[in-house]
Amino acid sequence: MQVVRSLQDVPAAARGGVLTIGNFDGVHKGHQAVIATVRAKAADLRAPSGAMLFDPHPRAYFQPHVPLFTLTAMAERLELLAATGLDFAAVLPFDAKMAGLSAPDFIREVLVDGLAVRHLVVGYDFCFGKGRLGDVAMLEAEGRASGFGLSVQAPERDGAAAFSSSRVRQALREGNIGEASRQLGRFWRLSGTVISGAGRGTGLGYPTANIAVPPGTGLAHGIYAAWVWAEGTRHAAVGYLGSRPVFGDGSAGFETFLLDYDGNLYDKHIEIDLVAFIRGDRNFASPAELTQQMGRDVIQARHLLR
Repeated sequence: MQVVRSLQDVPAAARGGVLTIGNFDGVHKGHQAVIATVRAKAADLRAPSGAMLFDPHPRAYFQPHVPLFTLTAMAERLELLAATGLDFAAVLPFDAKMAGLSAPDFIREVLVDGLAVRHLVVGYDFCFGKGRLGDVAMLEAEGRASGFGLSVQAPERDGAAAFSSSRVRQALREGNIGEASRQLGRFWRLSGTVISGAGRGTGLGYPTANIAVPPGTGLAHGIYAAWVWAEGTRHAAVGYLGSRPVFGDGSAGFETFLLDYDGNLYDKHIEIDLVAFIRGDRNFASPAELTQQMGRDVIQARHLLR
């Protein structure tokens, strides 16, 4: 999948295509349904298929001091989009110029002049442009005038509710990992470079690989059964997110104890797929009591990952 990051030099392979626009945070089943429509239409028209995203997220631009619970970093998002079979992704900077474009100017400068879009696929409630004054009716009228087609997609539902990034975030906040996985069509993933911790896990007999958690991450604090990908191999693991109340240092980070693993992962990149929530974070009377509970957590994790 080709990644386009500027409208100043768009390659021919990304012009004249079938395009959808969104944040695609999580690339959940609803996003996947829209992308399937894009690819089908592109095949009919013998045109390239693509998605347009903005970086940073518009909400982060307008409210830079409010942490945003992002489900997928941009690099992971692009990997997931590439896996759907799209030909290109246009990742455009959301800056003062982009934020100030009126809806008609967005259509002309970005869609028509920039990408020469041939067909657009959007949701029924899609809004765009300064003040979000552009809507589907405007796209339809401007498309007729400018020569591009429009498909308006109904939301993909599971029962009464539509798949959405908001629902995934809410499930993760509640520790409902099964629901989050069902919405995404895969396990939700944390990733990062292993950093040094306080070494308390090693002292308790459970050495952990620790990664920093992005600001705004709203995952429920507690213990998780997880798969950890490290150095190309998958390992069963117990994960912990919380403030370590037994030791009272108040800092939150994600720690993983890899079952049946003996090695050094410091400064190495790992990926953590959350499988199930085992229990919430809580205080213990002593490190010994915590160690006993950790033993029970490991047994439960083995059972869940079996």
